[in-house]
This record gives sequence, structure tokens and C-alpha cells, in this order.
Amino acid sequence: MKNILALIAFYTLATMPSAQAQAQFVSDNVVKIGVLADMSGVYKDMSGPGAIQAAKIAVEEFGGSVLGKPIEIISADHQNKPDIAASLARRWYDVEQVDAIADVVGSANSLAVSGVAADRKRIALISNGATAELNGSRCNAYTVQWRSDTYAMARATAKGVLAAGGDSWFIIGADYALGHSITKDLTEVVKAHGGKVVGSVFHPLGATDFSSFILQAQGSGAKVIAFANAGADFIGSIKTASEFGLVTGGKQRLTGVLVFITDVHAIGLPTIQGLSLESDFYWDLDARTRSFADRFFKRNGKMPAMTQAATYSAVLAYLKAIQAAGTDSADPVMAELKKMKIDDAYARNAYVRADGLLVHDLYLFKVKSPGESKAPWDYYEKLATIPAADAFRPLSDSACPLVKQN
Repeated sequence: MKNILALIAFYTLATMPSAQAQAQFVSDNVVKIGVLADMSGVYKDMSGPGAIQAAKIAVEEFGGSVLGKPIEIISADHQNKPDIAASLARRWYDVEQVDAIADVVGSANSLAVSGVAADRKRIALISNGATAELNGSRCNAYTVQWRSDTYAMARATAKGVLAAGGDSWFIIGADYALGHSITKDLTEVVKAHGGKVVGSVFHPLGATDFSSFILQAQGSGAKVIAFANAGADFIGSIKTASEFGLVTGGKQRLTGVLVFITDVHAIGLPTIQGLSLESDFYWDLDARTRSFADRFFKRNGKMPAMTQAATYSAVLAYLKAIQAAGTDSADPVMAELKKMKIDDAYARNAYVRADGLLVHDLYLFKVKSPGESKAPWDYYEKLATIPAADAFRPLSDSACPLVKQN
């Protein structure tokens, strides 16, 4: 009997693949990452071709392959339409065997893609969607939000401005998920710290005339006019505010909750100087940020926006998670992402929480005057580093069902 059992055990071991062989599994013999971006609309400068190049820089830095298999980057334009974003995500996951989708600028688009990712049990690396709903009531086990959310942006911005005496606010927001989410979070933070929001108004996405909105803000008498919009909408708002004398020499202070360096470049320092803003990233912070920015600039002719740096960071961490998991299967990779300590050119003191939010240090900046700027793209003066624990919503306050399960 002992001999028979020994033979059975030997045969079982001999016919089983080794643990290493079991672990080294890549579906379709390629790791495919889709960059779903805005290629021609209001967000193209902080998404678009730059997001694709950021992902490719991450692949090259990682070595071009993972677990001995090639890494492929594909891309598409969602045209800022959630139905198109969701349709592309379904096709990528179902037909083209895409393993993870990155960028997905626009809160409504990112929520749509996140839902598809959960349904297909594939990974979404939302490096360009800000709504706090992604890590709140609409979180899921397959989505990671790789950039500061509206709560963190509002908290960092409001606390800095309130400390400088800006205790009454008027908010101009974009009339879709992002603008409403920022306005809600900003209002809560301002009130919680002793300020008041005297009014708000929302404009259509891609508006061409901001005069009536600026006039309402100017007439409110608020000490602070805050913009809860982004990209071309923010640029148009600031240019119109300048025409009404609100940027330089005005009595009301302006702040933007979601400002990108590409916006500052497009507007010009004479118009936007002195504006306070929060950002996850600035190209000239230190040697690591400058190294990434130099590679990016050579490809794109401009410095990276924080969301493009976030795409680089997300793709790089995703590949490291595949390497650690020994497979590109979504569940083991997500488990590794939530174990990792992340410290790169974009994210400092960072980790992925149970609600799928990457928490990391943030920064408060002031836009320099033309006289203070010493070189092209030398636009920001750092006012403060905001530790992750002080910037993001406490996990204990999260509405994410995944947190309640733990």
C-alpha cells in the first residue's frame, strides 16, 4: 500500500506544472494597455497624444516586456462622450483583449469606463478622472483612481486660500459630473473651515462665452472666485475674467481647483500671475520630475501636465504589479497594486487604498509673475507640500462598499 501511495504521489508531482510555470501566465502572450483619451476636444492638452507618450515612456522605462512577453500600447478618442467611452471599453476588453485601460479624461467618461471594467472584471487605471464618486459610492474592485480626486483638490485649494483671508466664495463650474462634484466638495470644505459660499453658477462644457458667469461672480461681492472647470473651459474663464479686470488689479482673488501647466502656458503669465492652485505634480520639483519631464518634452514639445505624469506612474506601477503577481490576470494584479508602496516621479509616499484611491502627497503653488520666471515653463512657486494624510478624505468616511466589506 505504501508503495502504491508513493507511486501516486510521484506521478501527481511529475505531471503537475511547477509553481513557477503556473505563475508565469500572460493572456494572449501580450500585455495590452489602452489609453482612452481626448484627442481633439477641450481636454486634449492634458490628455491626448501626451497621455499616449507618457504610457510609452513607462513601458520603455520598465524594459519593454513583462514576464517575457511584449507590452503593447493602443489608443482611441472617446470624444468626451460617455456612451462612446463605454462602447470603446467594451470592445477593447471583449474583442481586442485589452488588459487595462488608462487615462479616461472626464468624470462622466471615467465613471462609464469604470462600470464596464467592473462588469468585465478587467482593470481601469483612471489617471485623468477626478470625481470622488470613483472611490465613493461607485467604487469597484477593478478600478484605481490614480490622481487626486475632487475632495482632495478642493480641500488643498480651499485651506490655502482661507488661510490667506479668503472667507467668502463664488464658484463657476462646468455643468457636468466634474463641475458639480468639485462644487459640492469645495462648498463642504469651505463651510467646514469657517467660510461661506455665497453663490455658484454652471456653464456648458465647451462654452465660448463666459461673460455672464463672470459678471455674476463679480456682482456677488465674494472675496474669492473659484473655477470648478478644466482645460479650454478654464482658459476661457480666466481670459474673460482678465477682460473684466479681475486678474490683475482686481479686488477679488481668483483660484482654480483643477489647473494644468498647459493652461498656464496657453493663458500666459501676465494674465494668470498670482493665481493659487493645487497640483499633484510639477516638472521642476526635483531631479526625478525633471528627468521624466525631459523625456516627455523631447517627444511632445511641452512639459507634462500632472495627469500625463499620472498616466506614466499608473502604467509603470501596473507593470510592476504584473511582474510581482506572475500573471496579467486582473484579481492577482489588483491585489499586488494594493500591496505596493509607490514612489516615482509623480507619486510620493503613495499607496492604493481599499477604496481604489491612490493617496499621495499634494502641492500648493502660486503662479509666478513674468519677472519671477527665469526660463520657459518656469511657472510655479511652491508654497507648501500637503501630506497625503492631510489631503484625502479619511478612509473611515468613505462611501465605497469595498471599505464596508473589510
